[in-house]
Amino acid sequence: MSALPSTIYLSFFGALLALVAGKRSASVARWIALATAVAGWGVVLSAAIHFRPAAGLQDLVDVPWVPTMGIHYHLAADGISLTLLVLTGLAATAGILFSWNITERTGEFFAFYLALIGGVYGVFLSADAILFFIFYEIAIVPKYFLIANWGSTNREYGAMKLAIYSFAGSALVLAALLWAHALGPPSFSVSDMAAAAVHFTRPEQIGLFALSFFGFAVLAGLFPFHTWAPTGHVAAPTAASMLLAGVVMKLGAYGCLRIAMPLFPVGFMFFQTTIAWLALIGIVYAGLVALVQDDFKFVIGYSSVSHMGFVMLGLAAANLQAVSGAVLQMFSHGVIAGLLFAVVGRMVYDRTHTRKLEELRAMSLYKLLPFAALVFVVAGLASMGMPGFSGFPAELTILVGAWKTSPAWAAVAALGILVAAAFTLRAIHVAFFGQSNPARGGPTSLEPLDRLGALSLSNGLRRPGGTPPTVGASMAHALPPITLPERVGAILLIAAAVLIGLKPDLLLNWIVPGLQSPMMTAALGGGK
Repeated sequence: MSALPSTIYLSFFGALLALVAGKRSASVARWIALATAVAGWGVVLSAAIHFRPAAGLQDLVDVPWVPTMGIHYHLAADGISLTLLVLTGLAATAGILFSWNITERTGEFFAFYLALIGGVYGVFLSADAILFFIFYEIAIVPKYFLIANWGSTNREYGAMKLAIYSFAGSALVLAALLWAHALGPPSFSVSDMAAAAVHFTRPEQIGLFALSFFGFAVLAGLFPFHTWAPTGHVAAPTAASMLLAGVVMKLGAYGCLRIAMPLFPVGFMFFQTTIAWLALIGIVYAGLVALVQDDFKFVIGYSSVSHMGFVMLGLAAANLQAVSGAVLQMFSHGVIAGLLFAVVGRMVYDRTHTRKLEELRAMSLYKLLPFAALVFVVAGLASMGMPGFSGFPAELTILVGAWKTSPAWAAVAALGILVAAAFTLRAIHVAFFGQSNPARGGPTSLEPLDRLGALSLSNGLRRPGGTPPTVGASMAHALPPITLPERVGAILLIAAAVLIGLKPDLLLNWIVPGLQSPMMTAALGGGK
């Protein structure tokens, strides 16, 4: 466990090396990024092997940083943070493998990427509220540049919207932390603030909770603060989409669980029902929107909002079972969403240069890209919560825990699972196994598309007549094969989803003790 802080330092040092190396060799920058991500993940896995679950955080580093304000460089970990650290290492490694094709300003791309990863590691290890906030902000800034510089559809708009929403939420969190500190805690240590918050008045608890929880909930994609998420996902390059859905959205949910709920439990009790119904609206509403999307990436973007709704519902249910399921869902969704975005963004879009489902319908992609079709079917089944994959124990645990608090919540959430099955099966069928359907306005003629045509399509060029090249099923020779890095990345993510689906206790044995600390027990006072 003592080596866990090195994940932060490795990431930032790797970012600097990748930036310098990228000026001379894109290949060297890639290998530096991969080595850095693998090394960080290796440190986490080594710590996980020797981890002994206990109730409460285990201190790693605690030194004064700004003594006059009571700010410490305080890093600590428990089973909850370790679960998300494992997810971060896996997502970082897989994202680099799916970014092996980046050729434009490669060093800068991986420098921003690794800086984001370093910020995420810092958030999950911080036990000082201000340090938590600083790493939280560090993780936000690289997202903007990754999307604005290497994104696709409306990338500048998507990057700016994401940044504005994120910083607005962060401002609320900072206001809450400063207000809470002004009321008396001797330091910004999370444990010190929780001890002092017991003496806050009920109105103070309610106000502080509202600022902190809903500030974090913006990044978690809670309805109605979710609108940045689909836009950001669609605009982002593949690796950034994988991190955005797989890891960064978890920062918001983690902040709700680690900061807002245990520090201000009275405020949480006041807003508990409101949070639950906002989460349920997000589950069903985002699922219904995903069901009618024609842009493949928007389908996955809205599905992420829907699945994050289960995380927020688990937190709102506020009993040991539901919250442990919420943390397990954070891990599960991080793996599955990352895999879905990898297929849609890298395997499909980078080869066909279209995300329109009606255009993909005509291609019979299961013939052209059989590996991509197989991976998406597996990821889709996992996303639907099929037994044998990580989504099943996560969602089942949340539903059972939610039922204990309110049967109505569980019933509405179950409806969301049906909607998820509908939009997932539709996406699988239309994108990979569909055929041209003239009655619905689909392509009626299939025309070969050679490599020159594919290049012209990707560059937005048109024929002399003014119409773009037709994308047809006979373009098989124009589609590059799935590369080895992509196959390895997909296998890593599938293996994680299957392993936790079959053995969820591997993570639950860490998570449950982490929720039994005195501070977390106060946060779970609203469950039955």
